[in-house]
Amino acid sequence: MKRSFYRRSLFCIFLAALTAIMASCTARTKDSAEAESGNEHVDHIVILATSDMHGNILGYSYEDIAETTNNGMARLCTYIKKVRDEEDTVFLIDAGDDIQGTIITDDIANKNPDDEHPVMSAMNFMGYDSMTLGNHEFNWGITTMKKIISQADFPVLGANVLDKDGNYVSGQGWVIIERGGVRLAVIGVCTSDVCLWDGEKEGISDTTFIKADEAVRKAIGEIGDKADIIAVSAHMGQYEDYFEDSDSGQKILENNPEVDILQVAHKHITVNEKVNGVPVVGVRNSGREIARIDVYLDDDKNITSISSEIVDMENYEPDKELSEVPAVKTLHKKAVDLVQGIDEDGGKAEPLGKTTAKFQPENEIKGLPEGKLRDTAVIDFILNVQLLNSGADVTSCALFKDTSDLPEGDIYYANIFDIYKYDNILYTVDVTGRELKDYMEMSAECYNQWKPGDINISFDPEYPGYLYDMFGGVEYEINLSKPKGERIENVMYKGKPLEDDQILKLAVNDYRYSSRLKAMDLVEGTYDWESSEAIRAMIVDYFSVNSPVAPSVDNNWRITGVDLSEDDPRREEIIGYINEGLLPTPYDESYNLEDYDSLIALAEANLKEGVTADEHEDH
Repeated sequence: MKRSFYRRSLFCIFLAALTAIMASCTARTKDSAEAESGNEHVDHIVILATSDMHGNILGYSYEDIAETTNNGMARLCTYIKKVRDEEDTVFLIDAGDDIQGTIITDDIANKNPDDEHPVMSAMNFMGYDSMTLGNHEFNWGITTMKKIISQADFPVLGANVLDKDGNYVSGQGWVIIERGGVRLAVIGVCTSDVCLWDGEKEGISDTTFIKADEAVRKAIGEIGDKADIIAVSAHMGQYEDYFEDSDSGQKILENNPEVDILQVAHKHITVNEKVNGVPVVGVRNSGREIARIDVYLDDDKNITSISSEIVDMENYEPDKELSEVPAVKTLHKKAVDLVQGIDEDGGKAEPLGKTTAKFQPENEIKGLPEGKLRDTAVIDFILNVQLLNSGADVTSCALFKDTSDLPEGDIYYANIFDIYKYDNILYTVDVTGRELKDYMEMSAECYNQWKPGDINISFDPEYPGYLYDMFGGVEYEINLSKPKGERIENVMYKGKPLEDDQILKLAVNDYRYSSRLKAMDLVEGTYDWESSEAIRAMIVDYFSVNSPVAPSVDNNWRITGVDLSEDDPRREEIIGYINEGLLPTPYDESYNLEDYDSLIALAEANLKEGVTADEHEDH
């Protein structure tokens, strides 16, 4: 009985094992067949999204001739490789503004569009699946843009940008990418405000920008049921830029409920939220961040859950292989040589000119730029160059970077780029005294209103620093005790009060003319002159003729209506802790003497712990 039982048991075990082996072989055969056909079931995909890389390939500041610590496409590449190693199904998309922004792009590559472009070469190396046109892709006109994007091994999308024949300017408006049996549709749209900023550039007058939400709706109709997931990669902000009719991510979602994922861009700010269950993501510029969207699917490829996060590149090292891509390596060296004043033979090039002293005063408070708190030689120098070249009565410019300065001694191209980073040209337009004052009021909105007890002036975080213009040719005061719109006072022109109906000729850069003066209906007139060369070139020319150049400040404007308690020892103590790094810089909100005790307690706690204010915040 026992022997018979054992025989039956062994036979059952053998049969079960044989059945399992056959089932396993069948499953492997089925999996293999599905894999070959691209229809294997995948329940999790990752979408990585970048934008606004602005030519920062290697994480290198050419103005400073130094590597950065937390940005650049090379750091993004490191993270992308890591995710691809960890996950089976990864998509990589971009929302534009990539081929402009650094010396390697603006002053070398984009002036030679027939040559291999370093950004396109880098993106090909990184394995992008798609890119959307950004407004800065249009800066050099349509022909140059087409030559550059034609080098991409991936589709460049612009569903709302059509040529005169009604075809997509970039070649495609949307694309379906199939990977792991999942079909991801990406629709790319660009802000139609390109026509305001670059409407005079070559070929743009022949293009038509239709509303982004309408273009998305049309694309969704064409896609039909051919995609499992619909993502919109939009080079625009989540909300309107300048006026109610502007494109926005919000309008896209409101009018297209089929959208599963929305990527926004252009604003250079972190966005990570859900709108009616749809993840909306956006990243900071220059490769500082990347958006990651994790999507989970059921057997029918319906989305069961979706999450998003923004990953900071601060803790990632640049990918070394990317720096060896031929076009990247060659043009990076050219850019470094250019800013260092090295000629083609490797010898020291002649400097562009000389200065007799540095042009920017030292900051009283660490991180608060004096160049935006009072008149300085840097701004007056740019304003004077613009007035000289335009023959205008009044002009404006911004301190594009808080640390911009001209050092004492030899001046090379990096120094010019440092004080004027954009490839703007100059326009002139007739304005009334009233229109000029309105423009000045809008500019002064960048400041927070001063409150009694505030020990410093601070800036409204909703107003990017590059929008704060300072003015030359007129004298004026900014009363920060007043609310926005009521701050500009005592405007004088040639020693007399500026009348509202008085006509002046204003010199302003092309971007500011289009995006503020005209888009915001600040001026009625139309520009009547444009420079034949960029403002940067005017600065170079000035140095070649007038060196050595001495810093000069005419102090034509000042801030009023504030009492910063400069004689109060408590203020000195607080500022001391800020400058030692034990208190955060009060950039977005002023410190007030009413909070003296808590501020000192925080500083002393940081001192005791042996950490800086920023490190304390990280903890």
